[in-house]
Amino acid sequence: MFDPDIAPSGTLLGLLQRGRGDGPLHALAAPRTEALAALEHCVLRDPRLDWRVESRSLYYARLYSDLEGPLDGIEQHLFHPDDLVAPDEHRCGLALSVLGHLAGYGRRDALRLLRRYAATGGCWEWALDELAVRDGEAGLRSLGPAVVARFPRTPEGDAALATAVREAYEPRPWQLWAEDTVHPDTAERVRQATEQVSFDRWQRQMRSAGPTPGWSVAAVLEWAQAGLDAHPAVERDQPAARCLAAVASPEDRTALLDAALRGPSAARAAALRHLGDRRDPQCLDLIETAAEAVDERVVRAAVESFERMRDDDAMARARGWAARTGPLGAAAARMLARHGGPADADLVLAALRRTVQSGGADAEGIDALVEGAGRLAACRAAPLLRHLYRETSSSQLRGTAARALAVADPGFAAGFAVECLWDCEEATRELAAHRAASGDVRVLTQLRRLAADPAEEAEVQTAVRGRLSSGGTAR
Repeated sequence: MFDPDIAPSGTLLGLLQRGRGDGPLHALAAPRTEALAALEHCVLRDPRLDWRVESRSLYYARLYSDLEGPLDGIEQHLFHPDDLVAPDEHRCGLALSVLGHLAGYGRRDALRLLRRYAATGGCWEWALDELAVRDGEAGLRSLGPAVVARFPRTPEGDAALATAVREAYEPRPWQLWAEDTVHPDTAERVRQATEQVSFDRWQRQMRSAGPTPGWSVAAVLEWAQAGLDAHPAVERDQPAARCLAAVASPEDRTALLDAALRGPSAARAAALRHLGDRRDPQCLDLIETAAEAVDERVVRAAVESFERMRDDDAMARARGWAARTGPLGAAAARMLARHGGPADADLVLAALRRTVQSGGADAEGIDALVEGAGRLAACRAAPLLRHLYRETSSSQLRGTAARALAVADPGFAAGFAVECLWDCEEATRELAAHRAASGDVRVLTQLRRLAADPAEEAEVQTAVRGRLSSGGTAR
């Protein structure tokens, strides 16, 4: 089911939250006040399911530019008292990234907001990274005293400053501040912090490693299980499986089979992973048994071990398990979607339908099924793929659905591909640059805009320029 904060897909707000290409097109046709309200809602309340893999900032910044939107709402959001009481990158990160793109488009008000936030805001590191690639040397140098003053002249403050220097995504501001002759005190503290970073790195290289298991199968399994008794608990079944690859011999097989069948949680998971990686003759039976266990760690180990297999025996089991409704059935369906052949189309399409019915358009693990259904079931999968394209709130999944529709749906070029030229995801825009039918007058206009936009990704511009040079015909 959808997150309750995501509006219906047919509304302007729902389109913008999803990052769909139709969002800007509808926004530009809507009353300006309504469009700006929906846009601001998205920027101030990040709608992404996973901000680490989904793009929105350039998409929203372009619309701010098209609407000539004011930044008052972003300013009030960033400088709200909550920002200093409990700094939260999830709350402010999208707004700061949008300001960064707007600054790149020449918006001086966005640049001033970023500078002010870097000097006084709670998530100042993010703002500083945006400025590092867009602001001039004079602007960055002026921020040095304010940023360094955040760290008191105490041992703790100096350590925190060294950590900030070490973890900076963009080193340019710190390099400028270390050479700043106008503010010698700031330069001296930054140089000392840089030296401390180098010293800390040398210390880590010299320091002995943490606790390691003994050189036997029993010791490795005990070490894996002991991780659960630590505070906080440490998941060791995967590293333990790698250790078993080094220490296990044929004589240890009986002990490993016993551990994989009835051992304690982490030890059982480690043994399952090891036996699966080694393709032990009994591993598939052990995986089938473990997938029905109560312990989630054991189930996860069994499912992940199975999905890594590619041999004929594993594929045969997958065809027998794909109709099941539990974790093993879902894993089997994903395996067939990734590696199966045309004969597996019905199983994959049925699994996709079950997944959508039970978990909605954003169900876990649906990506592989979408890709597989487009590859194997072709036109039969097109109606369901079109539904997922429209309804999912994940821009990554929508891109996967678009790539599947490009193969499965004869009407894609004149339909969704046109919309995809305005999509928030780089890969989706690149697909559209290759596939969108040039019969729509908007296509060539948008292709020219993407080609001239300095913020556009290189892969998209390469596809766009290749398309324009060919006269706009779809490939």
